[in-house]
Amino acid sequence: MTLDQGATTGRSDLRAKGLSKNSVGLTASVVLGVSSIAPVYALTATLGPTVTEVGLQMPAIFLAGFLPMLLVAYAYRELNRVAPDCGTSFTWTTKAFNPYVGWLAGWGALLATIIVLSNLAGIAVEFFYLLLGEITGSESLGALGDNTLVHVLTCIAFVAVATAVTYRGIEATKRVQYLLVGFQMVVLAIFAVVALTKAGSAPGGISFELSWLDPTAISSFSAFTAGLSLSLFIYWGWDTCLTVNEETAGSARTPGRAALVTMLVIIVTYVGVAIAIQMYAGIGEEGTGLGNPDTGDNVFAALAGPVLGPGLAFVLFLAVVASSASSLQTTFLPTTRTMLAMAAYGALPKKLADVHPRFLAPSTATLVAGAATAVFYVGMTLISENVLIDTIYALGLMICFYYGLTAFACVWYFRHELRRSARDLVFKGIFPLLGGLMLAAVFVQTAIDTLDPAYGSGSSVFGMGSVFVIGIGLLLAGVVFMLVWRAKHPAFFRGETLKHDTPSLVFDE
Repeated sequence: MTLDQGATTGRSDLRAKGLSKNSVGLTASVVLGVSSIAPVYALTATLGPTVTEVGLQMPAIFLAGFLPMLLVAYAYRELNRVAPDCGTSFTWTTKAFNPYVGWLAGWGALLATIIVLSNLAGIAVEFFYLLLGEITGSESLGALGDNTLVHVLTCIAFVAVATAVTYRGIEATKRVQYLLVGFQMVVLAIFAVVALTKAGSAPGGISFELSWLDPTAISSFSAFTAGLSLSLFIYWGWDTCLTVNEETAGSARTPGRAALVTMLVIIVTYVGVAIAIQMYAGIGEEGTGLGNPDTGDNVFAALAGPVLGPGLAFVLFLAVVASSASSLQTTFLPTTRTMLAMAAYGALPKKLADVHPRFLAPSTATLVAGAATAVFYVGMTLISENVLIDTIYALGLMICFYYGLTAFACVWYFRHELRRSARDLVFKGIFPLLGGLMLAAVFVQTAIDTLDPAYGSGSSVFGMGSVFVIGIGLLLAGVVFMLVWRAKHPAFFRGETLKHDTPSLVFDE
């Protein structure tokens, strides 16, 4: 291991980890970001629940969810400029605050990615068998995804393939993603255009109204935060652009630009598709209405035939498989890079810092991430389908947790630079602070709301909602693991491997 002798204070003790250099440009970085977000998968999983929470204001809540994400993206950009390290949130919160906050931020990021990886695999399997059934005309083949044993075995196979591609490095990942991302975005655009053209004659079709874009029309603050939590989930993943920063040409600037471009592509896609689907299906509780649980549970599965016709419905199923599979593969990137960074600085076992000598990518971390994903998904599936559903709701808590910490880290890291210029004040101070406060508010309100067993699947543990138990419980488990690791390996927590040396502290000296 050699130290990166960068000129700035933030880079003075960052470790070169042996990853491939200059392998990702701006376009590839944007493609990886869009792939990780998985717009087709995210929409089919959340359109129905979002309508349940906010009704016709679904497009408005998508806009509202975009704002804190955009503001936090500026925090990531500014921190990446002075410390382009693949540990991102873990590294930056450690340097801004202390090793304990940094470790927990890394833990939150790892939890979020493992949960998403497992659910991506599950959705990919479900649509894989729906696709086979649609192509062959066999209902029994299409229903195989509902068979627990078949579903679990296929899921493990999907995770194994994604692990194998990721293991071969960023170049293999990049080539696969150009095809998968391009295909899903084209199909999504065609679906939205056809839905708009058919909206006037659809049984549940309704006319567009500007009030759909008004978040103040949402009935209550609890409904707003519940919808916002789901909205945050569908934007999550853009930070993949930053986690491959050490492998990106122009590592200090390109990843931040890619994240902002990714966010703009996604907001246009989401709002456009949300309006098109709402105009076509409406929010009624019968037929194809988005308020119908049979539709809302899997919107694209329900609307593929009515919108595209039976002859082309399989194309949308294929797009969902492509979206889930592509995101399954790219979501390994932040997981493995966070593990790599934490191990490189002594916050996790040293073995996780291994980099393959040929593929120049995390080797042990990739295998561990694949195994953890498979074990988590199989475990949750065998316990209860409701538990698996509640992990998605709990994901919002983890996203708010580590994104919010990173936003606040930006403000604290640069606090003595905020008066140097208007640009520094806005992009290093005001924007990240507002983004962090918004996410903190959603975190607190969601934690309160999820105490109610009626939240999510309706399951409870000791009288508390299972979403609360899963979300807060897993975060608290991180505290226990952190203290155990500190007792055996204290160097990181003493600041010996990654220093708390923000520009503000140097300025004070």
